[in-house]
Amino acid sequence: MTVIIGLTGGVGSGKSTIAKLFSAHHVVIIDADIVARMVVQKGQPVLADITAYFGSEILKNGHLNRALLRRIIFSDEQKKQYLNSLLHPLIRAEMLMQLDKASGDYVIFEAPLLFENNLDVFCDHCVVVDIDEKIQLHRVCLRDKTDVMTIKSIIASQMGREERLSRADFIIENSAVSLSTLKKEVAKLDHKFRSFSI
Repeated sequence: MTVIIGLTGGVGSGKSTIAKLFSAHHVVIIDADIVARMVVQKGQPVLADITAYFGSEILKNGHLNRALLRRIIFSDEQKKQYLNSLLHPLIRAEMLMQLDKASGDYVIFEAPLLFENNLDVFCDHCVVVDIDEKIQLHRVCLRDKTDVMTIKSIIASQMGREERLSRADFIIENSAVSLSTLKKEVAKLDHKFRSFSI
């Protein structure tokens, strides 16, 4: 039976890096961010709903302007709630469908809002990628070229660091560690997770 490992962490914690390291061990990765992009692609019915609500300026060459949308929803709670109620059921359904098809000793179920959206109920174990909050803010500023207030709003909208850590079965510390250290940590966890399926 395939073991389901939830993978989460705050924005900028390095979840995607960790997921790539797991994929190097030939593990199936189900990624909520990829699914979220997929459900709002050009031609998808939900994109018309988003455009009707937010206006045509939310589109750029027919595609969703994700950076603009993010700025809008993190400065307006009502609009954020509308978008979440529209997208989260679609994202959940697609992830669960992919999960149902997945095979192997274990699968990585990667979601930034794993606990917030109660997706951990589908997981056998949960891994939290942890990072110092100052480093987190700095990394996201560099990566996304987004203003600090928007990033702080995103961080504030996610579960607090202490609560997230309290719900973890395994923690990967990623504040100031080398890639080689992360590779070793992932290799150890890969070995452990494979033993769970025996």
